[in-house]
Amino acid sequence: MSDFSDPGAAARRLNELLVEAGQAELDSATGAQFEVYFHLLMRWNARMNLTAVRDGEKVLSRHFVESIACARALPAGIATLLDFGSGAGFPGLPIALCRPEIAVTLAESQGKKAAFLREAVRTLGVRVEVHGARAEALERKFACVTLRAVDQMEAAVRVAAGLVGPGGRLAILTTEAESVEMRAAAGAGFAWGDQVALPGGESRILVMGNRG
Repeated sequence: MSDFSDPGAAARRLNELLVEAGQAELDSATGAQFEVYFHLLMRWNARMNLTAVRDGEKVLSRHFVESIACARALPAGIATLLDFGSGAGFPGLPIALCRPEIAVTLAESQGKKAAFLREAVRTLGVRVEVHGARAEALERKFACVTLRAVDQMEAAVRVAAGLVGPGGRLAILTTEAESVEMRAAAGAGFAWGDQVALPGGESRILVMGNRG
């Protein structure tokens, strides 16, 4: 198990994993930001349960690579995005790093995780809003709402669907086996496009519904 203590080691390994997954490498500046994010996450995760995955290699391969692939799969023209139940920032923070033209809001109701997100945003110097309360308390709509590995996922999808503005998108990172239930939970009013395969195995996919 690598500790990625050498400067730049995490960014280099992340690029290797991206190439193995059929994704393009990150440029040097973005890679450096992901390096900072990775080490901050690993330090905080040693003290509190940000993510159940604690091995650095698996954090890169499961969380970072999938979130970067999601960021790249989102269509152009998205102005605002809400990451519902952001947890340790996936996929919202990678989206903010890869797609700086999108105004990203991270919604996380657990206080310690919200504190981590605020520290990550401050450290990375990105223009990202952290909403440290339940997402349904937000009194505005978004052009895109993302969800990934949220507790009580079907119930969360139902709430998230209501935060998608007219013509907006609901983007769910899930598995092929669960995608039917996720679409149903969103309710009527969404037209679902082709699913996008995500790297990392376990039949992980991105499904996107467009609100009419």
